[in-house]
Amino acid sequence: MSEKLLELRALSKNYPSGNEELRILKTLNWDLDAGIRVVITGESGSGKSTLLNIIGGLDKASSGSVRVGPLRLDTLDEKALTAYRRDFVGFIFQFHYLLKDFTALENVMLPAFVGGLPRKAALERARVLLSDVRLDSRASHFPSQLSGGERQRVAVARALVNDPQLILADEPTGNLDPANSAHVTELLFELAKKHGKTLVVVTHDERVAARGDLRVHLEAGSFAESLA
Repeated sequence: MSEKLLELRALSKNYPSGNEELRILKTLNWDLDAGIRVVITGESGSGKSTLLNIIGGLDKASSGSVRVGPLRLDTLDEKALTAYRRDFVGFIFQFHYLLKDFTALENVMLPAFVGGLPRKAALERARVLLSDVRLDSRASHFPSQLSGGERQRVAVARALVNDPQLILADEPTGNLDPANSAHVTELLFELAKKHGKTLVVVTHDERVAARGDLRVHLEAGSFAESLA
């Protein structure tokens, strides 16, 4: 029997808009088992990124509860949320957010080093992950010396360096051409499976969506359908 990793109960998110409140997410209930690779689709403004940010501890729900693993995110203070984001979650965004003055290897190792892993061990772990994303030969290159696809592959490796249980990817191929998009998608899903990670991907790309074990569609802040 699979272990449940994510549990949302009556989750809602509102934002002030003039004299009114704009309701982005509407009383969502959702359970997700560990190890599943799920894709969330929906039109712009449907609440996809907001949902991902709440699961990742980057934003707070207006009401309802969010449990990830043993943690109730809606009850955590900022110090505990920082530890959660560092240790439990790996983030991949549409923009790679690599540090321009650091090499690919250093960009990957930095979260582990900052998290307390000795430098030598952090570098070794980063080298293994760069090999996983087929960038061994580019380890000493700076972001400006890498292609867009290569930079995003570095970001995938960086998301895995702290051995998170959950990987959250928000439009990870949104800035890539079709060839690089296909390559990054293949690596992302392949590595999530290889390392036994739960993966949640927000995307508009049907080719990315087709790779998920589960597909969830958001429409105006509510789940419209869930397809295996």
